[in-house]
Amino acid sequence: MTVTVTGTAPAPRPRGGVVQSIGDSLVVAKRNLIRMARIPEMIIFGLIQPVMFVVLFSYVFGGSMQVGDTTDPAVYREFLMAGIFAQTVTFATAGAGAGIADDMHKGLIDRFRSLPMARGAVLTGRTLADLVQTALTLFVLAMVALLVGWRTHTSAGEVMAGFGLLLLLGYAFTWIGALIGLSVRTPEAATSGGLIWLFPVTFVSTAFVDTSQMTPWLRHVAEWNPFSATVQACRELFGNPGVVDSPAWPMQHPVEASLMWSVLIVVVFRTLSVRKYRSASV
Repeated sequence: MTVTVTGTAPAPRPRGGVVQSIGDSLVVAKRNLIRMARIPEMIIFGLIQPVMFVVLFSYVFGGSMQVGDTTDPAVYREFLMAGIFAQTVTFATAGAGAGIADDMHKGLIDRFRSLPMARGAVLTGRTLADLVQTALTLFVLAMVALLVGWRTHTSAGEVMAGFGLLLLLGYAFTWIGALIGLSVRTPEAATSGGLIWLFPVTFVSTAFVDTSQMTPWLRHVAEWNPFSATVQACRELFGNPGVVDSPAWPMQHPVEASLMWSVLIVVVFRTLSVRKYRSASV
């Protein structure tokens, strides 16, 4: 006996813009994570530099740096680590820019443009994959910091909140890298463009030196640096020594300032990056 079924199957419901964007972003993020796993030297080389900074600053400069009224190397190590953590996550900017520039150079971005996917998904997926790599690097770096004597003196929740602010800062800076990667022609230019401005941002800050040792105008710049806000917030959440007796609002309210700066950077540079991506696709 033959059974005939009449009628048509219901058409699949179209996904909304937000749902589609999230799904497409996760697909692109997965693609980038698989690529990173197949090229482990990308992760290994990314770990070497921050580990070198920890060792060099801890043992070479540790006995000569003054924090407050002491030059105790143990105090400086605890003062230092929040700055090293923050510098490491911001250096992901260069990797994000170089990766996007490489995809542009190889024509991969053009292939993505031909697909029915959300325009911002390619960039969002890339930055999410970089965030995962940054989290792995931060975990390894924290283990090294513990070995050289760094300790936290607050609750586990506050420590996790500090690392959360670091990851948010790193994610914000990867959007700067995305814009750089879309604006240059080669991965080499993206790497140079992603690093050249990071050195003054990270060194003219509260990361490595107590700002009380700086001239007044430079201290003002350093304490209003968005990078400094996250460094000071992490020191506060970790229970480590930080900048004291500063009238600057970011130093008095570092957690709020860190959140404000990071969210502002994400909003501004994501908007600019997606606009740049769309204008390059026409």
